[in-house]
Amino acid sequence: MSDLDQLTRSLARNLRYWRGERGYTLDALAARSGVSRGMIIQIEQARTNPSVGTTVKLADALGVSITTLLDHEQEAEVRVVPAEQAVRMWSTEQGSWSRLLVSAWARGPFELWSLHFEPGEGSDSDAHLKDTVELLHVTAGELTLVVDGVEHRVPAGGSVTFEANAPHGYHNRGREPLELTMAVSIPPAG
Repeated sequence: MSDLDQLTRSLARNLRYWRGERGYTLDALAARSGVSRGMIIQIEQARTNPSVGTTVKLADALGVSITTLLDHEQEAEVRVVPAEQAVRMWSTEQGSWSRLLVSAWARGPFELWSLHFEPGEGSDSDAHLKDTVELLHVTAGELTLVVDGVEHRVPAGGSVTFEANAPHGYHNRGREPLELTMAVSIPPAG
């Protein structure tokens, strides 16, 4: 079974589980997430691979991390994730990428990400659930963080934290590659 097939099946199984755990009908999850009922059915039947944005919307609506929806090994108290098992969420032809390194459950889902952006590239995100907090540490290059339309520059060695309940984006407007580590704390479903 390919990695993509395993990811598709894990997402299907975990989405059905968490929808049932929350007591959401297909229509209720569609309304909460903004993802169509038909798309949710296709995902739960492992007939499609949704975009990262769609997966994030479903995770937010369920109050779980994206890893909770994608992972098939959730129960271990200590879980070591070898580098080759980190989940690459997106990449571009120019060489930028995002990789989910590991996540945990604290008061809600807690994720650790590694991101790489080539010069001139970036990634934008919709607003997350209220009380979602992101922490970023720039290891190389300079980050231009845009939160609710306001730019914040973070040089190599610098860190930043913000509430991610507004549209936000991570951009490399410099001439060197940008490397950063991001932790995301997501509130529990309420």
